[in-house]
Amino acid sequence: MNISSLNIKIIVGTIYIAILSIGLYFLFSVVDIKDLMSYDFIKENKDIILKYKDENFLFLTFVFFIFMAVWVLFLGFVIPILLLSGFVFGKWWGILIGVTSTTVGATLLYILAIYFFQNFIKEKLAPKYSTLLEFFNKNDTLYFTIFRLSGGLGAPYAIQNVLPVLFNMPTKNYAIATLFGSVPAMFVTVSLGSGIESVIDQNATVSLSTIFSSPEIYVPIFIFFVILFTGYLLKKIYFKR
Repeated sequence: MNISSLNIKIIVGTIYIAILSIGLYFLFSVVDIKDLMSYDFIKENKDIILKYKDENFLFLTFVFFIFMAVWVLFLGFVIPILLLSGFVFGKWWGILIGVTSTTVGATLLYILAIYFFQNFIKEKLAPKYSTLLEFFNKNDTLYFTIFRLSGGLGAPYAIQNVLPVLFNMPTKNYAIATLFGSVPAMFVTVSLGSGIESVIDQNATVSLSTIFSSPEIYVPIFIFFVILFTGYLLKKIYFKR
């Protein structure tokens, strides 16, 4: 690697980290976590958001798609935006937007990681995930799809997105495995967001009993824990080897 190429990577990496830091700063400066946990705040803004969606469906879909892709690109937590996708767009349209946009964002992040953070990622992740490499090297698309289906064996979503850097997975295979492997877990999360919207719409007041007595809530939660438990078991098996 020549000095010019190294300098470009350092500059791009620095810009990426700077944008990420600035974005997080402004996000938490504008958003009050207490408001997000307030039922009155959620209900009031639900009506505003859903009315805007009905009047500007295609525009909001486009904006939401871009936002989710960029959010994933800059290492944002995926569960909140999937819940929001289900809350705003419902179960089916929400999962379509969620899976496609996060796949685009994750693929862009993977490409960025290959070109600018490959050595750093291998240094940090290779010792911990080395036992998985023999599986991925046999058939990267198949095993990475299974890895996604099992919830990443408990690995954070951002780690899942860059892990294939360790075994030089082709970008096309990465995108295919991410698209199809992410559907079950993301569908559960989007369904939960859609269920929350339905419960709020049907009840003037919401309590834990009304929430967890709704099948639109407890079924996705049950499936979510099944996926987590499956990932935990697979992780134990792999790491024993």
